[in-house]
Amino acid sequence: MTTTPATGPLPLHGVRVLEIGAFMAAPFATMQLADLGADVIKVENPAGGDPVRQTGPFLSGHSSPFLRLNRNKRSLAVDLKTDEGRDLLHRLLDDTDVLVENLRPGALAALGFGHDAVRARNPRLVYVSASGWGQDGPLADQPGLDIMAQARAGLMSITGHPGGPPTKVGVPMCDLVCGLYAALGAVAALRAREHTGQGQYLDVSLLESGVSFAVWEAGTYFATGEVGRAHGSAHQNSAPYQALRSKDGWVTVGATTTKTWPAFCHALQLTELLDDERYRTSYDRYQHRDSLIPAIEEATTRRTTAEIVDALTTAGVPCAPIATTDEVFTSDHLLQRDFFWDAPHPELGDVRQIGSPMRLSDTPPRRDSAGPGLGAHTREVLTEAGLDADEVTRLRDRGVIATGD
Repeated sequence: MTTTPATGPLPLHGVRVLEIGAFMAAPFATMQLADLGADVIKVENPAGGDPVRQTGPFLSGHSSPFLRLNRNKRSLAVDLKTDEGRDLLHRLLDDTDVLVENLRPGALAALGFGHDAVRARNPRLVYVSASGWGQDGPLADQPGLDIMAQARAGLMSITGHPGGPPTKVGVPMCDLVCGLYAALGAVAALRAREHTGQGQYLDVSLLESGVSFAVWEAGTYFATGEVGRAHGSAHQNSAPYQALRSKDGWVTVGATTTKTWPAFCHALQLTELLDDERYRTSYDRYQHRDSLIPAIEEATTRRTTAEIVDALTTAGVPCAPIATTDEVFTSDHLLQRDFFWDAPHPELGDVRQIGSPMRLSDTPPRRDSAGPGLGAHTREVLTEAGLDADEVTRLRDRGVIATGD
């Protein structure tokens, strides 16, 4: 299924979002909202902007990660430590639907933009705060980055190989999941506003976002008291569901059901395992994995990954090779599904983007522009807010704003 133009307004067309964020959680949340049609205005400090702008690799001086994380947004560069800068933000917030921020708890309140103060002026505002640990509780005042959230959420204790060191998930999972919850919560609050006429406050944290993914571990612990542990690539309570050695590398398999387990054994000529009482059910196989996996790998290490994938696919058993990132970004499957796209940039030309997984049939996510230059839309945004050109120039000359021109 390739992407087709929207047949009507995008789902969030007409929704104005202000982002006061840095690094990952808030910008990732607003990227989702921008993809769905919201007008996202990224509020940045004129002195450097979002720190991701200084994160390499760089394309002609532009941060490559920033260009992708902040697509479809407009950049407003304003110094919120000045009275005039704060006045500008108040003016914009009076006509804003959603504010998304991920500063340390209390930081915006200290500038006069706490939830109560802002909602007093604009009761329809949906105010979203993303933080490491939440807005209250014993940890609230501590800095919280993704790796700390993965640690406190228990994710690092169940990731990696048994007996190995604590291991972080390869992507900043708590940051990204927190951003997704922030976006989902914002959309839910906008929906609720249609009924109540009122906005509301959303407090979402990296910690709770990470803990929310421990579905299997919670099911085990609350039932038996057993503490989760690292299993390498293996499933927590089913087998075989993991990466297996092949003759030339690795292959992942999932043969845990009453249908796929026999098919797996027949495809790899391991039918003797079907008669072994130790391996009768998926949970039995999990409990006897120490003997099961070596027995399976005696067969898989005699075949290449491609041979195993071909045999198991023919047999209807879920399997896949382990792709490297270059293979992912050139995947024929993803290319045929038009997942990657090129976003125009005024200096760089086309900038390759990861697509949105949300494939709406009538109003697909928009594909407009790469991440903006610092202050690239300051004039535009402030003119829309009612300032004349001379006033914008005066504010720029006083260092209150940056205009990117």
